[in-house]
Amino acid sequence: MSFFQALQAALAKQTSSTSKTPEQIDAAIRQLVSKAITTDGQVIDVFTAAGLPKPDISILSDQFLAEVRGLKHRNVAAELLEKLLKDELKVRAKRNLVQSQVFSEKLKKALNAYHNRAITTAEVIEELISLAKELDAATKRGESLGLSDDEVAFYDAHAANDSAVAAMGDAKLKLIAAELITQVKKSVSIDWTLREGARAKIRVMVKRILNRFGYPPDLQDEAVKTVLAQAELLCAQWV
Repeated sequence: MSFFQALQAALAKQTSSTSKTPEQIDAAIRQLVSKAITTDGQVIDVFTAAGLPKPDISILSDQFLAEVRGLKHRNVAAELLEKLLKDELKVRAKRNLVQSQVFSEKLKKALNAYHNRAITTAEVIEELISLAKELDAATKRGESLGLSDDEVAFYDAHAANDSAVAAMGDAKLKLIAAELITQVKKSVSIDWTLREGARAKIRVMVKRILNRFGYPPDLQDEAVKTVLAQAELLCAQWV
C-alpha cells in the first residue's frame, strides 16, 4: 500500500503535463491495488507472498490498538476504530444478543458525544480503544467461566439483570446456562419460530428451568423473553 501511495504522489506531480484528472488517477490506483491483491478471483495473502510474517491486526489486538492510537491524523484513527467496532458488533449480533446490544449502545453513546462536540477526537479515540478492550474481555470471560460461546450467549441472556446476578451468583447462572442450552436445543425445530404453539412450549420450559434454580420470580418474564430471542439467533445453526 505504501508503494501505491508513493506512486500516486508521483503521478499527481505530473498531472499538469497530462490530461488525467485527480479522479482518474485515483481510479487507476484503485485498479492497481485490486490487481495486486487478487488473481483469478482468489484473494492473495500479500504478507505471505512477500515472505513477511503476518501481523495481528485484530480489532482486539493490543498492538493494533496502540498503532491506531499513534496515527498522525486523529480523525482517521477515530473513523477507523468506529468502522472496525461496528463490523465486530455485526458479527457478534448473529450469536450473542445481549452482548451486541450492550456494546452497540456504548458505541452509539460515545459517537453521539463526539459528533455533538461534547468530547474531542483524542477523547473519542481513547473511549473506542477502551470499548475494544472491553469486547476482548467479554470474549475471554467465557473461557474463565468454562462456558462455550453458545453457553455464554445464554448466560448473558438470563444474567442481563444486575439484580439477578447479585441474587444468584455466577455458579448458579452457569448451571442455568448449561441446562437452557441443552433443553432448548432438544426442543427447537426448523419452523418453531413461526409456530406459536412451539414457542409457548419452549417458553414454559425456560420458565420451569428458571424456577427450579431459584431465579427471582419478578425478573423471570423479561429473562424468558431474552432467552427466546437469543435462541432464535442460534436455532438456524442448531437445526
